[in-house]
Amino acid sequence: MITISPEIIGYVAGTLTTLSFLPQAIMTLKTRDTESLSLSMYSIFTTGVLLWLIYGIYLDDTAIIYANAITLILASSILCMKVYNTLTHKMGHASSKEQ
Repeated sequence: MITISPEIIGYVAGTLTTLSFLPQAIMTLKTRDTESLSLSMYSIFTTGVLLWLIYGIYLDDTAIIYANAITLILASSILCMKVYNTLTHKMGHASSKEQ
């Protein structure tokens, strides 16, 4: 019987969930198109990832730490881009209405 340690399961789970997020992150960062992304969803998601990272630090669980640190960087980049695009789009509409 093959025995798999909980640590290995954690690393595999962390790798898979981080990799599943990668295509969306790459596409968004390349195209800079965030119009179809929900600001509230990305805000909540990024906060959740940050809390998972803190949790992993408290537990000293490297699988949780690595997976969530990488995902936090990607999600934060997209969230910042979404906020920037939302603000500049709104400001663009405001300035064009004034003209």
